[in-house]
Amino acid sequence: MSRRRPEPVHVVKSRRDGVLAALVEGIPYIGFLGMTFDRRGDELTAVLPYRDALIGNPLIPALHGGATAAFLELTAIIVLSWTSLWEDMEAGLVDPAALAGGTMPRLPKTIDFTVDYLRAGLPRDSYARARVNRSGRRYASVHVEAWQDNHARPFAQATGHFLMPERPEDRG
Repeated sequence: MSRRRPEPVHVVKSRRDGVLAALVEGIPYIGFLGMTFDRRGDELTAVLPYRDALIGNPLIPALHGGATAAFLELTAIIVLSWTSLWEDMEAGLVDPAALAGGTMPRLPKTIDFTVDYLRAGLPRDSYARARVNRSGRRYASVHVEAWQDNHARPFAQATGHFLMPERPEDRG
């Protein structure tokens, strides 16, 4: 039994970066907020660079609650999409060029999203990571935490439930 030769590292990295870029570009609000994603293997960390426009209360100053909630929800959607595409992407079945060309997969739809504001978000860069608690064919549950200087001291966290898009193989 012969094994397939592994793809060169630069090909794998290029495909992963291309798929992530296509997912991020598929949601214009991510660009409006200025969010980026740092990828290490299959783990994504969302980054929300500080801008004065994100301040909701200039007296404290504190990040706007709506910007914080959007940051958390968009992180959850991208991570959920990323994890659902991972196996197909690693098998070479997802073409980043096709995604960038407009054949984006349908994204999960938010059923509900609950945000816990734990402390004021200060005027500095923010980071978030999402953990997919459950992901089935129709439903997914995701937990997200956002922090600034210390990962152990989140300033906000959220739990979201999402309706997963129908996959072609699920259609009868």
